[in-house]
Amino acid sequence: MALQERQGVITFKGNPLTLIGPEINVGDKAPEFTVLGNDLSPITLANSKGKTRLIVSVPSLDTPVCDMEVRRFNQEAARIPNVEVLVISMDLPFAQSRWCGAAGVEVVKTASDHRDASFGQSFGVLIKELRLDTRAIFVVDANDTVIYKEIVSEVTAEPNYDAALQAAGAQTAGVR
Repeated sequence: MALQERQGVITFKGNPLTLIGPEINVGDKAPEFTVLGNDLSPITLANSKGKTRLIVSVPSLDTPVCDMEVRRFNQEAARIPNVEVLVISMDLPFAQSRWCGAAGVEVVKTASDHRDASFGQSFGVLIKELRLDTRAIFVVDANDTVIYKEIVSEVTAEPNYDAALQAAGAQTAGVR
């Protein structure tokens, strides 16, 4: 079965790109995926069942906007109790580990989608033309329901940090 392709959802420096995978919306059950942790162990959605998850996808940690974004979420994540923050990119696990060490990123977990593009395809954020995951944020509640979604329309732009953090924080406070 061919994966769905969606055109015109995002651009890179103004040029339209194609996303591969289904469109995941608020209210949908979050699809399962498998990515690799920095120690090469598999990380799945089921691994964090029962927790609120802030799942951030970025093209590469070694780019200025991604670097800034992950540092910001690392800082903010410490202020939101009981939320697991997972940053997913196509970077190799070894590169992610090196980057985290150099950047002092210790609160968020990084994971690699390089092997199978499992997350990108499951969440509909895989960029066909670049084989990178686009910049997107999903907040998934303890029941695996998507309660917040942002796919940043221009890959080189930053996301709405406040809205994502508010959605994750409100969920942990028992408020929707």
